Amino acid sequence: MPRPFTLFTGQWADLKLEEVARYASEWGYDGLEIAVSGEHLDAWRWDDDAYIAERLDILERHGLKLWAISNHLKGQAVCDDPIDFRHQAIVGSRVWGDGDPEGVRQRAAEELKNTARLARALGVETVVGFTGSRIWQYVAMFPPVPAHVIDAGYQDFADRWNPILDVFDECGVRFAHEVHPSEIAYDYWSTQRALKAIGHREAFGLNWDPSHMLWQGVDPVGFITDFSDRIYHVDCKDTRMRMGNGRAGILSSHLPWGDPHRGWDFVSAGRGDVPWEDCFRALTAIGYDGPISVEWEDAGMDRLVGAPEALRTLKQFDFAPGEQSFDAAFSKQT
Repeated sequence: MPRPFTLFTGQWADLKLEEVARYASEWGYDGLEIAVSGEHLDAWRWDDDAYIAERLDILERHGLKLWAISNHLKGQAVCDDPIDFRHQAIVGSRVWGDGDPEGVRQRAAEELKNTARLARALGVETVVGFTGSRIWQYVAMFPPVPAHVIDAGYQDFADRWNPILDVFDECGVRFAHEVHPSEIAYDYWSTQRALKAIGHREAFGLNWDPSHMLWQGVDPVGFITDFSDRIYHVDCKDTRMRMGNGRAGILSSHLPWGDPHRGWDFVSAGRGDVPWEDCFRALTAIGYDGPISVEWEDAGMDRLVGAPEALRTLKQFDFAPGEQSFDAAFSKQT
């Protein structure tokens, strides 16, 4: 205590890493969670010593440190079915190639392996990201989906990710999967099943982000305590719930972010309904001492205002536990 606070750069990939680092330093962040996205990091250059030194030098010049990197976008393509125009927009030309779906999945898997190697070269032990899912398309379970199809989806995840995790093990790096709709683990029970599918191997853990749990009705505090040995990283984003008018639903009616008709929306940390103090107390109770990374998303707020405000908001909950119980003095009475 206190834990380091970092800024996740995924939502800032339109800017150069140098500019994001300058902002983060000026706002008081301790480091960055750098995304393999935009110009920020290139996983295919993991063995380029000059490139690695140049990336680290940017952080050093701004007084920032690195505890984790992320590769959500390519991880999404490892298991997804279908692979379509949505993926072409996010995976980059090298992974997309000719767009053949299985080729995209294989190249995405190779990039995740290279991301583990990149993490080792950068001196960090955690990669945050997505897995994709062959079976997310069946989440409504209608038309009816036989059990063997769901079983095959978890097996597909294990078959595709175990070879990736083998490289993570070789590199001494852990993968922190972000529990998130559209992934193989998106809520409590799907997380249990995903861990079982890969034999609970230590290379695969979780990135705790309460924003995706809140709108699904999953308790983010209970999730921390129940998966205490698997919380490898923390991303902080908030969700504002407004379901009381009888019209809005949790599936959000294909409405865009920021639309006032939505029943929920992502907002800057502290402006939604995540019980942050309870969450931080739970993280302290399980002994989590890793970075607290701000993943800033709010369609109704300027990020240059919101990102520093979110840091100030969250820091007030990062207090150290007492050195002794408050009632310890009573036992000393004579």
